Amino acid sequence: ECLRVQAGVPPRGAVARTFGRSPLSDDSRPWYIGALGELDVAGRLGSLGEDWTVVHSVPIGTRGSDIDHVVVGAAGAFTINTKFHEGARVWVGSRRLLINGQATDHLRNTRYEATRTQKLLSAAAAADVPVGGVIAIVGAKQITIRERPADIAVLDAARLTRWLKRQEPRLDQAQTVRLSTLVRDAATWTSESQHQPDISGFDALHREVVGAKHVRMIWGGALLVSLLGLTLPAAIAFYSRAFGG
Repeated sequence: ECLRVQAGVPPRGAVARTFGRSPLSDDSRPWYIGALGELDVAGRLGSLGEDWTVVHSVPIGTRGSDIDHVVVGAAGAFTINTKFHEGARVWVGSRRLLINGQATDHLRNTRYEATRTQKLLSAAAAADVPVGGVIAIVGAKQITIRERPADIAVLDAARLTRWLKRQEPRLDQAQTVRLSTLVRDAATWTSESQHQPDISGFDALHREVVGAKHVRMIWGGALLVSLLGLTLPAAIAFYSRAFGG
């Protein structure tokens, strides 16, 4: 989605590149930030090992919705809602999750995803399937858990895989294998035909965004040096006159 929106953005001109203007538009930036968060968590989940099954961007329903990640192991199934809040202060209560003091819908949306997934998997398995909801926070400066929600786990993404591995087993091997097969089957999630989008251009876009940020940092450093160069001699002269040095 980030690449689709970004495709309509005109390329930067020479001046914009020279001064490090971001190639992202206001519309594509939220999708880009979300993609960074999902890629971060996807990389972490890849280290779970062969006892786990992980699927990403799981289509659900008929309206283009998806679940960031679904994980299956002996502890059951987990829907993981990834949120990238770089440098933010996160506050978690039993019924509210605040980002820098602002209320969010993260708990409600994650609860809805987990409930919907539980119904779909249970129907496909013809048995009750345990499903837990998880919010994985990427890039936050601080996460304060005032009161843990009863049905949703809120974690720093860096702790996600360790938390999953510590969950109590609830399925035997045959049940785990059966559930893993079901989550990989697109028919479990939606009746719509699916196609794999080409996301090869995202790495190039990411390099361009990072490069633009570095250019802005260079300009900022040069400006600081220039300001110091102007103010330092004046400060030295001032103190010399004031103290007779």
